[in-house]
Amino acid sequence: MSNLNDLTALCLPTGSRLAADETQSRLSLSLEGQPLLTLRLNRGPELHVQLLEHFSHPEGQAIWAACYWLFARDPDCQRLVWQLQDVPHEAVLSGLLIPTSVNGQYCCERTLFWQLPQPWLGRSLTGSYPQQMVITGGKRHPLRAVKPQGEVYRRFDARLGAWVSLRTLEIEQDLARFNRWQNSPRVASFWQEEGSLEQHRQYLSKLEADPHTLTLIGCFDDQPFAYFEAYWAKEDRIAPFYDAGDYDRGIHMLVGEENHRGPHKVASWLSALVHYLFLDDPRTQRVVAEPRADNAKMIGYMHNQCFHCDKEFDFPHKRAALMVLGRERFFDRCALA
Repeated sequence: MSNLNDLTALCLPTGSRLAADETQSRLSLSLEGQPLLTLRLNRGPELHVQLLEHFSHPEGQAIWAACYWLFARDPDCQRLVWQLQDVPHEAVLSGLLIPTSVNGQYCCERTLFWQLPQPWLGRSLTGSYPQQMVITGGKRHPLRAVKPQGEVYRRFDARLGAWVSLRTLEIEQDLARFNRWQNSPRVASFWQEEGSLEQHRQYLSKLEADPHTLTLIGCFDDQPFAYFEAYWAKEDRIAPFYDAGDYDRGIHMLVGEENHRGPHKVASWLSALVHYLFLDDPRTQRVVAEPRADNAKMIGYMHNQCFHCDKEFDFPHKRAALMVLGRERFFDRCALA
C-alpha cells in the first residue's frame, strides 16, 4: 500500500496527472506539466488556504483540483478554509465552496466534496431522472432509469496506489469469468450458484432484463476481480423485511480472484461501490446488504466501512444479517483518498 505522506502525484479519471510540490506552508500544483495554482497553507485544527497565484486553467477546476489533492493527501482532514479575493461563482454554485460570514472566506467540507459526481462518474444520468411512481408485481416504486452501459465509475485510490473502477457486465465478454468464479468452492459456499455456462448465461440474461438490478464488474487497474449486483431495494425481495426507501440501493458482492482478497482490498472496492451508488442518484439515502448471518468475515469488513447490523432475519434460503449504511454516515466518515 502507498504511504500518503510520500504522495507527489494523483491521476484523474480523465487520464490527466495532477502533480504537487508541497511544503508545510506552501503548495504548487500542476496538471499535465502545466502550472495550475500556488497556495499558502496555514496548518492548524483547520487547514487554511490562501490563493497566491492562479494560471491558465479555469479557476473552478483549479480549486477543485487543490481540494482533491489536500483531501486525498490527508484522509483525516475534514474542512478547508479558503481565502479568495474574487467570488468563485462556479465553485459556490456547485457546492464545492460555501461562503462564510467573513468577507472573502469560503469553506470546502469533505462531506460535500465527495458527493460531487464529477469526475468519478464521467456522466451522471440517474440523478436527474424524473420521478413517476409505478406498480410492478404488486410493489409501488419509482420508474427506474434505463440502465447504463460501459464504465460507470473510476477513481485512483491513493492509499492502494491503484485504479478502482466499475463497469457494467457484458455477458459475452464476462460469462466464462463469471462461471469460473461461481464454481469456486469458496464462492459457492455462500452464493450457492454453481452451474454450467448455459445456466449462468440464463442467470445473467434474466438480470440483464430486470430493470431493478444492475450487474457490475469490479476492476483494479482495469483487471476484473469481482462481480457485484446493485439493486433497487423497494422492488427486491428484501423490501418486506425493513422500511425500504424509494431510492435505497442494495448490493450483492463476490470477489472472484484470489490475489485481490484481503481487508485493504475490501476497503478500496467496497467504499468505491457504495460511493458510486450514492453518487448515481442523490435521492439514495441508504445502501443495504443481506449477507448470510454466519459470514462473519464479510460482516466484519462491512462494519469497518461504517455499515451497521440492523437485525437478523430469515429468507427462505438463508438466515441473513441486514447491513445498513446511511448517506450521512458514509460521507461524514468518508475515508476516500
